[in-house]
Amino acid sequence: MEKLEAAMRQQAFSENFIESSRDRRSFIQKVALGAAGLAYGSLRSFRKAAAAAVDPGKTDVSFVIGSDRRENVYQTLLPFKDQIEEGIRDKKVIIKTNLVDPQTHLAATHPDAVRGVLDFLAPIYKERVIVGDSTGRPGGTYQCLVNHNYLPLKDEYKVELVDLNYNDVGTMWIMDQNFHPLSIAIIDKFLDPDYYIISLTRPKTHNGAFVTLSVKNIVMGSPINVLTKKTRFLRGQKTLMHSGGNKGLNFNMFLLAQKVRPQFSVIDGLVGMEGNGASWGTPVYHGFALAGPDMLAVDRVTTELMGVNFEDVGYLLYLAWAGEGQADLDKINIIGPDFRPYIIPYKMHDNIETHYVWKEGLIIGRE
Repeated sequence: MEKLEAAMRQQAFSENFIESSRDRRSFIQKVALGAAGLAYGSLRSFRKAAAAAVDPGKTDVSFVIGSDRRENVYQTLLPFKDQIEEGIRDKKVIIKTNLVDPQTHLAATHPDAVRGVLDFLAPIYKERVIVGDSTGRPGGTYQCLVNHNYLPLKDEYKVELVDLNYNDVGTMWIMDQNFHPLSIAIIDKFLDPDYYIISLTRPKTHNGAFVTLSVKNIVMGSPINVLTKKTRFLRGQKTLMHSGGNKGLNFNMFLLAQKVRPQFSVIDGLVGMEGNGASWGTPVYHGFALAGPDMLAVDRVTTELMGVNFEDVGYLLYLAWAGEGQADLDKINIIGPDFRPYIIPYKMHDNIETHYVWKEGLIIGRE
């Protein structure tokens, strides 16, 4: 029976990848069916891999400079008013914050950034907006909402503060440490087309994936983690994403990000985090906000603003190779001032050398 169940899981995994590859770009046909070869084996040069991807075309990213967080976020959304108003029609809107843990305010999405989004939505969306997260830390999401001063939002706006962990789940497939298919329980709202998800986070360095930006906020928030006093993690799934160490983490985020993705991304860069993020970093007073419908394009510009080499961030580079968003700066139209004068190189995590392990066996940037 165990062998039969294992065979059925393997078949489901294969069928899922094969079916998705029919609908995906030609690069995905080469990548998804040969996942271990891409993530862990030798690879053709970056130029050849990039050439194999379908160009997703030009996209817009709004860029605002200022000292008022709430106003920055509001202003960066305005160029997309018509697009967002059409997108949220007949949808349930979720502002997916990044709260991390109850104790570290610098790591959390600031409630004034949420106010900026809610100010923008108020005249075009009359339903109740879901504001929440799905932390896996002790204390849970509710304690994060309390400690990070989110509760007043209920009196100011038509919102519902939610721990997204308390939801039904769907199943997706990632890789375990042996490169075998591993099922993972994903919060159903991240997969439901009836929801319009806005990713809202600040730019931060990270202890295993270089940076936390739009993509990581959504992807790593999607595995369910229900906390209980008795078992602590009754349905804890986030740790599965780390199967295979940093190599596995980068590739597993790439796998999920093909389906688990925000409809709109906002980066509140008034104050970022550098150094030993995501919990123990120090502030960077940066004074910007970014927004756009293409999560990869938003993250691409943010890495530039942080002085981070984009080709060092494995999960983002995989998405670029796969054509899952625009990563070519020449094809990203910046609405606002030139961002280059506002680049501030962020100090990376003390363990930064361990981050490069995902590149082992890859041939990048040379024929």
